[in-house]
Amino acid sequence: MAQEPSGRGPARRDRPDPSSRGRSRGNRSGRPDPVPRSGRRGDRASSTGAGRGAGSRTGPSTGSAAGRPIPPDLPPDIEAAELDPDVRRELRTLPKGLADEVARRLVAAGRALPEDPELAHAHAEVAGRLASRVGAVREAVGLTAYATGRWAQARSELRAARRMSGSDALLPVIADCERGLGHPERALDLAGSPEAARLPVAVRIEMRIVAAGARHDMGQPEAAVVTLQCPQLREDGQPWSARLQYAFAAALLAVGRADEAVDWFRRAARNDPDGETEAADRVAELEGITFIDVPAEGRAPGAEADEEPSAQ
Repeated sequence: MAQEPSGRGPARRDRPDPSSRGRSRGNRSGRPDPVPRSGRRGDRASSTGAGRGAGSRTGPSTGSAAGRPIPPDLPPDIEAAELDPDVRRELRTLPKGLADEVARRLVAAGRALPEDPELAHAHAEVAGRLASRVGAVREAVGLTAYATGRWAQARSELRAARRMSGSDALLPVIADCERGLGHPERALDLAGSPEAARLPVAVRIEMRIVAAGARHDMGQPEAAVVTLQCPQLREDGQPWSARLQYAFAAALLAVGRADEAVDWFRRAARNDPDGETEAADRVAELEGITFIDVPAEGRAPGAEADEEPSAQ
């Protein structure tokens, strides 16, 4: 789920944090955690295999006497108190020692995810084995499965989390999993559901991006462009502005409207000071970059202006 204008791409630079609860609070951009990705830097293949703060192992081990993966070591500086307060409240149904162990696993998963989603998933799965009846834990397992491209597991876990929580905030992610499983029509069904219509505006935007990607999957690129045309598209300075505008630009590019696409990539870049999308890179790529060398000895300044520019 990484190609554009697909509207998806899990495990990218701004990945979901399984140590926070998507249904009850947004991330720094105001969205629920996580959301389907579009135009984010990197993809799930870019995992370095070196989880940040990952203790003595850099990834999960695959062998054990019981045939179950050996749990990765917990970084020594991990504290249960680092866990999101909403999630910690859910863990109160567990015995204190077990709750602390689960909390530390979730914190470790959140810490490892930006650099090593496989390690994050290993930590989350340990928490899942210890506390499978806690909705926040099932959500964490689902989010890390999503980040590593395990679409079927992610869909199953996130559906369970949705049933436990009673919240529809994860619907865009579940729909994106359907796309990953090759069922874009199911993603469209979710996007058109009454539950999706009741989502907060930021989450509805994410669902719209997923729906546009599903149209693209089905060989309907013009429909993808239409899907992304909404009043919020022209709103600048909103949490969703850069992502929605980037997705629209990519959809325009897919139907051959390159000049318009450049304008929308440029607008997305202005709304993306943190580089959440690749909008600035796409502008440079599509417009071309002229490299001017420092004048060499014996060559007059400005002589390079007559040379053919190179483009990236």
